[in-house]
Amino acid sequence: MLTDVEIIDLSVPLQHQAVSEPMKPKIKYIDHKKGFWQMRFLFGVRNKQLKRSKGLGWAIEKISAITHTGTHVDAPWHYGPESGGKPARRIDEVPLEWCFGPGVRLDVRHLGDGDEITVAELQKALEKIDYTLQGNEIVLLQTGADLRLNSPDYFKQPGLGREGTLWLVEQGIRMIGIDAYTIDRPFHSMKADFQSSGDGDVIWPAHFAGIEKEYCQIEKLANLDKIPVAHGFTVSCLPVKIEKASAGWCRAVALVPK
Repeated sequence: MLTDVEIIDLSVPLQHQAVSEPMKPKIKYIDHKKGFWQMRFLFGVRNKQLKRSKGLGWAIEKISAITHTGTHVDAPWHYGPESGGKPARRIDEVPLEWCFGPGVRLDVRHLGDGDEITVAELQKALEKIDYTLQGNEIVLLQTGADLRLNSPDYFKQPGLGREGTLWLVEQGIRMIGIDAYTIDRPFHSMKADFQSSGDGDVIWPAHFAGIEKEYCQIEKLANLDKIPVAHGFTVSCLPVKIEKASAGWCRAVALVPK
C-alpha cells in the first residue's frame, strides 16, 4: 500500500529542556543498566540470570511535559469550554477523519514577525497555486519558522487572526496547521498590542475563534518545504489519545504519491 507514496516527516521532536518551548519539558532517560534494577524489583531476577541481554534490562524514559509540547494537535477544549454553542470536544473526542485527509500547503513565507495572515493573504496564496478549497482538507501554513527551531528567533513568526481563522473554517476546513510555535501571531506581538491599546480582543484571537466555530489546529510542524507539491498529498496527524485533554502529541506526516 505504501510503496507508491513517499512519507515525509512533518514533526519536531519532544526534547529535554528545549529552547523552543517556554514551558520546558523534562525527559529522564533510564538506560539498560538502570533498567535492570527495575526488573530485579519486579521479577526478583539477578543480572547473571539475564543471559540473553548479558545482565542488562530495558531502556525507558520518564517525561514531564505539557500536552502542547512539540508537534501537537489542539482540541476545541483548549480554546474554551464551549465551541459552536456546544460543549467543546477534548482531544479524545476529536473525529479521526479530521486528522487524516487531503493536504493543502499555503506559502506565507514573505510575511514577517508579528504580521497577520489575513483573509486576503490566504486568498492570494490559493490563487498562487491555482486552487480552490473543497472542504475537509488539512491546510498547512508555511511560514519558514521551523528553520529557526532551537533558537530564540523561532518565536519570530506571522500568525492567523480571528478573521482568517473563521474564513478557513467557513470553507469547510476543520484542521489548520502551521510550521511555527503558535497559530496566532507571536506572544510578544499580542502583548505589545494589548499594552498599547488595553483591548483584550487582541490576545489569542485565532485560538478564541474556535469558541465561535469548531476547528482543530496542528502547531509546531516542520519540513513543509520538503513536500514537492502544494496539494495532491495526504496528511496524517493522529493525536495521542489522552483522556479529557486539551491537546495530544502527534507524529504528523505527509503522504506524497511517487
